[in-house]
Amino acid sequence: MVANVLACLFIFAAISSSVAYDPDPLQDICVADLKSKIKVNGFVCKADADVTAADFTTDDLAKPGLINSSFGSVVTPANVMQVPGLNTLGVSLARIDYAPGGLNPPHTHPRATETIFTLEGELLVGFITTANKLISKTIKTGEIFVFPRGLVHFQKNNGNKPASVISGFNGQLPGTQVIATSLFAASPPVPDDVLEIAFQVDAKVVDEIKANLAPKKK
Repeated sequence: MVANVLACLFIFAAISSSVAYDPDPLQDICVADLKSKIKVNGFVCKADADVTAADFTTDDLAKPGLINSSFGSVVTPANVMQVPGLNTLGVSLARIDYAPGGLNPPHTHPRATETIFTLEGELLVGFITTANKLISKTIKTGEIFVFPRGLVHFQKNNGNKPASVISGFNGQLPGTQVIATSLFAASPPVPDDVLEIAFQVDAKVVDEIKANLAPKKK
């Protein structure tokens, strides 16, 4: 447990000392007013009188998330939406849990670099450069891996037991675009002929992928 806490502190220190992609704060705190209808590059600040310690804390990452996706993984975020006090501070965290064989599918974070620390298990991780070079390795408990901002990356649990990581970001709201769902489950949909040409497949394959990735009806 102590090692995990120290690892999280290391991640925060590393991303805080780097050049943040978020704008620098201009006051001590600017707790996000998530209910405000005013649109800015970030969130407007709560009135100081309304700020409490609860704006700066969460226990969401304390236990594994419930894995109920077809990918076999779940991401539990701790960004400005869960911790409003992170507004303007340029950092956030997440926890990712993987079932045996589970995949966090290829995706990007357009607004932050990501550093992961392996809490338990063994993961195949990697990212692809804009020159289409795959940088990949297997990481184990206690190891760290970095995914540069904006590059497509993934993690897969190749073990026969659950795995989990803590992710650190140098952004309060990194954003996530899962490649497959962005292309095949967009609303309104990407035209079929665009996908057919891009992936060099026929309409039947496109329809099948779209059906598999369509949001599940409640």
